[in-house]
Amino acid sequence: MKPTKVGAVMTDDVVTVRHDTPFKEVVRLLRGHGISGLPVIDEDDKVIGVISETDLMRRQARAPESGGGFAAWVRGLHLGTGGSAARGRTRTAGELMSAPAVTVPAQAVLSEAARLMTRHGVERLPVVDEEDRLVGIVTRRDLLQVFLRPDDEIRRAVQGEVFADALWLSPDIVDVGVDDGVVTLTGQLERRGDVSAAVGLTRRVDGVVDVVDQLTYRFDDRHVQAAEPAVHGVADDWLRRP
Repeated sequence: MKPTKVGAVMTDDVVTVRHDTPFKEVVRLLRGHGISGLPVIDEDDKVIGVISETDLMRRQARAPESGGGFAAWVRGLHLGTGGSAARGRTRTAGELMSAPAVTVPAQAVLSEAARLMTRHGVERLPVVDEEDRLVGIVTRRDLLQVFLRPDDEIRRAVQGEVFADALWLSPDIVDVGVDDGVVTLTGQLERRGDVSAAVGLTRRVDGVVDVVDQLTYRFDDRHVQAAEPAVHGVADDWLRRP
């Protein structure tokens, strides 16, 4: 089994700022690139924090004189007409960023990145190499790209990676049906443990949204083998977030 790694789907052309980047410049970068957040890096390209629209809004909300609201204030910064109040509130990225940054290794599998995003309530993760240097950024949209994998390709992957390579069984031993990423396994295997393994491993195949288990077995081997750990696929609850 070779699940897709984060490095294969990340964006490697990352917009970044430094600790001393002025607040106005951060706003201009966010607006100019159509993004809602970016990493803050040091002189060694190591991620020291992340600054987002939420951080900027939190800063603005603390100011009593916010006439016109945040959107109007940002427009004023963009046009250079923010006024003395806006200039007085200007700070650097390092003062306003969220730290420490939540990062993910480029060699991590997509499910690990998905769980990190869910656990920390973020929609993007800076991607780092073995020396913790920034090499890219991955978003929820990037992770979802794997679910655009064609059904026929998913079917071949299940037959080859799960039944032939992992379970050492004939790939034609069961019928593998795929409809919009939902895999239906139909047929009979020798042991109950093989059924559990087949279903769990199928969930880990890139592009699989869910598995419908219609497998049967000849021999119930529960009393002769240790309980197997549950295997979770990429399509966990994080995909159902609004």
